[in-house]
Amino acid sequence: QVQLVESGGGLVQAGGSLRLSCAASGSILSINVMGWYRQAPGKQRELVAGITSGGRTNYADSVKGRFTISRDNAKKTVSLEMNSLKPEDTAVYYCYADYLLRGSVAYIGGWGQGTQVTVSS
Repeated sequence: QVQLVESGGGLVQAGGSLRLSCAASGSILSINVMGWYRQAPGKQRELVAGITSGGRTNYADSVKGRFTISRDNAKKTVSLEMNSLKPEDTAVYYCYADYLLRGSVAYIGGWGQGTQVTVSS
């Protein structure tokens, strides 16, 4: 069984910073893409940032220049450094990983349980 466990959410004032972390555990042979999504109340879940095992990154336009995604392949972790936070960044943030289980031949996707980020004005 694979688990993705997030940490680091919380309440911060506009202009502040937070760092989210996510650790994958279980019988994982390899992880391709890892990333962060978010879902605000009444809105669809959206991609915030993604990173491949080779370090290639992509960001939503709304967070470019403010957020930085990174990962440690050996530790199976992914982090999101969020700076210059805005009230519109308020959402539940979900970790995502596209992983290959030991004994399997196909990658499957998994989600963390989510962590709340609230930015006050």
